[in-house]
Amino acid sequence: MDAWVWWLVAAAALGIPLIITAMPEFGMLGVGAVAAAGTAGIGGGPVAQVVVFALVSVALILVVRPLARRTRTQRPALASGVEALKGRQAVVLERVDGQGGRIKLAGEIWSARALDSSESYEPGRQVDVVEIDGATAVVM
Repeated sequence: MDAWVWWLVAAAALGIPLIITAMPEFGMLGVGAVAAAGTAGIGGGPVAQVVVFALVSVALILVVRPLARRTRTQRPALASGVEALKGRQAVVLERVDGQGGRIKLAGEIWSARALDSSESYEPGRQVDVVEIDGATAVVM
């Protein structure tokens, strides 16, 4: 059997742990094996095949891993539930002060209290939701 076929078998064999473990490094090694198969296909010797395999594999690992890690850490978190309400604007329905009140937030009526207990907000005024404390929106 030709050397390029063995390299393709190695690439397929590296695909199995890639699928089972979801470790992308196996995929990068598989791409290196495909590059070595190409080298063997155009007549490169065994040393050239191993060098191409090593260079392509290492280059992919050194370039792709940091990019993937950076993308994973920079991905914005998807806020849902009450976390999605933080930072939204609401309209005061009943006077809101440090003791309580009512606002209309995301189409629903919520109990609310002012973040600063010395502040008060009159009906019709727009306020910002700072946090959700149980079933009460804290606004400013």
